[in-house]
Amino acid sequence: MSVSPVKRQKMESALDQLKRHTTVVADTGDFNAIEEYKPLDATTNPSLILAAAQMPAYQELVDDAVAYGKKLGGSEEEQIQNASDKLFVLFGAEILKRIPGRVSTEVDARLSFDKEGMIQRARRLIDLYKEAGIGKDRILIKLSSTWEGIQAGKVLEAEYGIHCNMTLLFSFAQAVACAEAGVTLISPFVGRILDWYVANGDKKSYEPSEDPGVKSVTKIYNYYKKFGYKTIVMGASFRNTGEIKALTGCDYLTISPKLLAELSKEHVKLTPTLSSKDAQACDLEKIHLDEKAFRWHHNEDQMAVEKLSDGIRKFAADAVKLERMLKERMFSAENGK
Repeated sequence: MSVSPVKRQKMESALDQLKRHTTVVADTGDFNAIEEYKPLDATTNPSLILAAAQMPAYQELVDDAVAYGKKLGGSEEEQIQNASDKLFVLFGAEILKRIPGRVSTEVDARLSFDKEGMIQRARRLIDLYKEAGIGKDRILIKLSSTWEGIQAGKVLEAEYGIHCNMTLLFSFAQAVACAEAGVTLISPFVGRILDWYVANGDKKSYEPSEDPGVKSVTKIYNYYKKFGYKTIVMGASFRNTGEIKALTGCDYLTISPKLLAELSKEHVKLTPTLSSKDAQACDLEKIHLDEKAFRWHHNEDQMAVEKLSDGIRKFAADAVKLERMLKERMFSAENGK
């Protein structure tokens, strides 16, 4: 006997409803969470990999990465970098066994202002995936949304067919430049925008529809849809389920296991707040940004300037911690420690 749509609506969780309007992505390196919530895609970053690499369940992957780095040889620094790249790919490969879509793997944040360095590292990661039998169609390479990162993304997409996910995106200028570069996907950070406004303003709480991060993603989504850009908008870095529900209808949303769990237990009715049709009616005007205009417009947004530099520093710091952990594994025994 078939269940009426009304009854089905009552039974469906907020997460199940969200999945009908938006592609849900898991923001984690934890395989168990991915298997539990069954997202289409998954995203990782240095902080997530660092956390996962310290869990007992994943020590075999760390050991494999260490062995790979030592096998390739070279200086101590080269061995650690090779082990680190391999570890990211090993996690990505395991995640891909559990999802039907793509995994995002991040280029070292310390290369955020080095266009050629980012291109080289991205191609290296794709080669490592190829060695593991995984084609580039299942990988998104994450790059910082600096001017250099966006231009690296443009080259990787156009010349090498490598799909890019532009991360640490906080300003409208960054979003416009990414669209013009023709990258596959952007990850505007919702929660970190909210954090900045709470820390720097008098207002300490916001309704979801008035949340500065939600408003930022809504504007970007409307701009992309109104002017026909193919770049996917994937809201990221959420602080609460209210932000997520307020962006129902966005192309993709990448969500932590904690918030996925909360959504799976909620049974409120979700209706799309974003749609291509509504975007056509928005009053945004098309703009073009060369490097000078990009730098000026981005610089005018104090929140975006501070959060981009802060995000790069934090990801870089976690990359250093990860390398320190790998160095300990690789060289402490032979040093007699």
